[in-house]
Amino acid sequence: MPYRPEHKAETRARIVENARLLFNRHGYDNVTIDMVMEAASLTRGGFYSHFRNKQELFAAAVSSFLMGRGARWRAEAGVNPVDPVLEDAANMLRSYLSPAHLDDLEGQCPMIALPSDVARAEPQVQTAYQDLLQAMIGLYERSMPEARQDRRTTALALAALSVGGMVLARTIPDVALAAEVRGAAFKKALGMLSVNAEIVR
Repeated sequence: MPYRPEHKAETRARIVENARLLFNRHGYDNVTIDMVMEAASLTRGGFYSHFRNKQELFAAAVSSFLMGRGARWRAEAGVNPVDPVLEDAANMLRSYLSPAHLDDLEGQCPMIALPSDVARAEPQVQTAYQDLLQAMIGLYERSMPEARQDRRTTALALAALSVGGMVLARTIPDVALAAEVRGAAFKKALGMLSVNAEIVR
């Protein structure tokens, strides 16, 4: 019986999603092609029908977050990425810098989970990572009134606080200090938006 026309695309997506989860949990170097294919319930031989090598898969896994898990996460957070206003940016900050996001190792944004791996990766992976950052910066920038002259600078700083605050919080073993770092990043970022909200606990 022949495969459905969409079978190959669905299989590729399954490989990419399982790779994303494994890379987030274990890091790039600790994940093998065999592990990815086993998690996807596929044989290793089928890998090369979709990807030339592990780095190409890594780039696809990073890219997939924006319109995959990231899109679901934005919807759950009440973020409108198409025509955002200040409240959308505030919701983004509130959700991105939340304890739930910090604790969700498999679901975390690759910008938090994989920065060191990406820094050592091939250009295609770094470009995929940069695309995620550009999307975040763009959302923050578009959420602010056009009359605001520091929109670009503020958006860049908000992205830096979002990602940097969570990277630090994830790597600090002192839970209380990690919460302070995350909370301080959120409070300062929200203040830059001039939106009043209680700090995420």
